[in-house]
Amino acid sequence: MLTLISESAAQVNLPLVTIDPGTIVFTLINTLIIFILFKVFLFKPVGKILDKRNEMAKRAKESAAKTEQEYIEKLAKAKEEAADIMKQATLRAQKREEEIVNEANQKAAEIKARAEENIERDKQRAVNDIKDEISDIVIMAASKVVEKEISAKDNEAIIADFLQNVGTAK
Repeated sequence: MLTLISESAAQVNLPLVTIDPGTIVFTLINTLIIFILFKVFLFKPVGKILDKRNEMAKRAKESAAKTEQEYIEKLAKAKEEAADIMKQATLRAQKREEEIVNEANQKAAEIKARAEENIERDKQRAVNDIKDEISDIVIMAASKVVEKEISAKDNEAIIADFLQNVGTAK
């Protein structure tokens, strides 16, 4: 049986590796068809998807940059507004402070003026009272002089009495 197998193997010459032009052409055509199918159905759609994703990423990046710029501008504007508000509040506080000081000075001046008027009035009243008392004393002295005849001694006594009464009237 072994001989039979070896004889039949000798008759059929089956080489493992052979170069067949038909197989080469068939393999090249199959490879070309697969490449075209991949290109049409795989590479183009995937390329379009990747292009869309790149475009979306680019737009998102631009939008983020624009949003960041707007945020920075709004933040700067808010800082400026806060500074303006603080400046205005400080100015209002200073103005109010000046008003309060002016009002206090004005009230103090009014109080001082009223006090001076009161002092002047009291002073005038005291002077008038003293004048009244002096005139009363003078009238008393004149009446005593009229009642008596004046001698030198009596004149000195009247003057001493007058001076004594004037000293107690103050």
